[in-house]
Amino acid sequence: MKMKIVTYNVNGLRPRVSQFGSLRKLLDSLDADIICFQETKLSRHELRADLVRADGYESFFSCTRTSDKGRTGYSGVATFCRVNSAFSSNEVALPLSGEEGFTGVLENLPRFGSRKDECPSIAEGLEDFSTDELLKIDGEGRCLVTDHGHFVLFNVYGPRAQCDDTERIQFKLKFFVILQRRWESLLGLGRRIVVVGDLNIAPAAIDRCDAGPDFEKNEFRTWFRSLLVGNGGPFFDVFRDKHPDRRQAFTCWSTSSGAEEFNFGSRIDHIIIAGPCLHEEENQGHSLLTCHVKECDILEQFKRWKPGNAPRRKGGKNVKLEGSDHVPVYMSLMEIPNIQEHNTPSLSTRYCPQVYGCQQTLVSMFARRQPAEEIDSSGECNSISDNSEIVESDNQPIKRPLHACTQSSSDLMHEGVICKSNDCFKSFSSVVSKKKPRQSQLSLKSFFQKTVGVSNSFCADKKISQENISSPCCKLNELHGESVENDAAKEEIASVQEGEASQPTENKKNNLAFAEWQRIQQHMQTSIPLCKGHKEPCVSRVVKKAGPNLGRGFYVCARAEGPASNSEANCGFFKWATSKSQHKG
Repeated sequence: MKMKIVTYNVNGLRPRVSQFGSLRKLLDSLDADIICFQETKLSRHELRADLVRADGYESFFSCTRTSDKGRTGYSGVATFCRVNSAFSSNEVALPLSGEEGFTGVLENLPRFGSRKDECPSIAEGLEDFSTDELLKIDGEGRCLVTDHGHFVLFNVYGPRAQCDDTERIQFKLKFFVILQRRWESLLGLGRRIVVVGDLNIAPAAIDRCDAGPDFEKNEFRTWFRSLLVGNGGPFFDVFRDKHPDRRQAFTCWSTSSGAEEFNFGSRIDHIIIAGPCLHEEENQGHSLLTCHVKECDILEQFKRWKPGNAPRRKGGKNVKLEGSDHVPVYMSLMEIPNIQEHNTPSLSTRYCPQVYGCQQTLVSMFARRQPAEEIDSSGECNSISDNSEIVESDNQPIKRPLHACTQSSSDLMHEGVICKSNDCFKSFSSVVSKKKPRQSQLSLKSFFQKTVGVSNSFCADKKISQENISSPCCKLNELHGESVENDAAKEEIASVQEGEASQPTENKKNNLAFAEWQRIQQHMQTSIPLCKGHKEPCVSRVVKKAGPNLGRGFYVCARAEGPASNSEANCGFFKWATSKSQHKG
């Protein structure tokens, strides 16, 4: 049988599900038997059914467990397997077992609310490392391991490390050293290995847009190439073996510089495989690659920037592109026989109580419930219906539909105002709706204050006057069962008049603020420098990296990043917005 495996750094599973309309539509768009996502950016308490479960798929998640600053809700990987049945199935796509992380220490740690006092076990071949070291490596939710019988699949999101960040460089080195040790242990047992994911490594100069002369001397690129068969290692880089000479085959682009417009990116999403072929007879030249890999390629149709998009120099930089900064990579396998009948592993999200809400939290038991409607002795409900308004006719309150009232009457209904059908003067209701309880009891003064979206008129001429309010036809009734004295009413009227008197002052302040803002904008436009390459206004940026220039502003060319030989691309102009002495001050 045939099988298709896809790896895709989604840069947040939530926005990708929103982009496609549902998780099922996202998965179906990739049309694969096994789909591996990286950088899901979901913490364990955010695992909801609409994000992790889809009909026809079994799903497995690993979320970050670290509490380090900047790492919570970060990274995360997920593997989705398209199957006909999760039980008594012989499909290769349905794993025999699943493992969160790759060191083994998370096997007996809390998984979807299990016990926390069980002793962690260490995977074979990793005994030289301490439990604390392994917990730190697996604590960022960067790997899922699923055993599919014929092969063991590693879904990996490799750490990213800046060249001057010593701590993260050491973490990344240790991550890959331990991961390689686990691979060697499995290969020693005769297992086949498939590794997919965003490894955050571009192996060679051909895999990077702006590779310099020393590009391949980087320690992580050297490590990656040492894994490959051509350098004495056990792995095949499937895409590069299928397309050895293809250039500009990139899978990731910078989002801030618009690099997709000129395909100025890097290839850091990989599929590498190791192990013998599935044929019983071992012949020379047989391998998992030559015997079972039909094709491997990049799904460029998932790129955010499309040929029809407006270039950045023509206003395109103001258009938000939808999608991830990565694109998927797929591998098609052939001649993969079925395996013995088995059920979905316990790591499946179908057993996750957070997804289906099987277990309530203690807080929910004490949450305040919405009050029931009050029923009087005659069995009638005292609360006002959302779809009706009380109207007085011959001093007897009756109900009529809201659409039968005037616009101002309908608006005021939500503020507890009763309309008299004869003279259109309003009074305050002594009845409060129980369906939509207020956060706190309103004061009489609040009914005379200007509110957004509610009509300020109590009469047809849209004005509040002392004559209207003091008129016998428009007297104040009881509010929440408390009588209102004449003195209190006069105070309220006086406050309304004061508010009207202060209105011109507020308008004047707003006009002054608007004029000042216009002046600032005009000054900014005249002070923005022009780039030297295109004589066009630059864009401003702020240094976000920790260091002496943190928070300092600068200007760069507004065009999309691209090759230096392309005159239409970014010219590389740079200028500080202020001098260093001014910045320090």
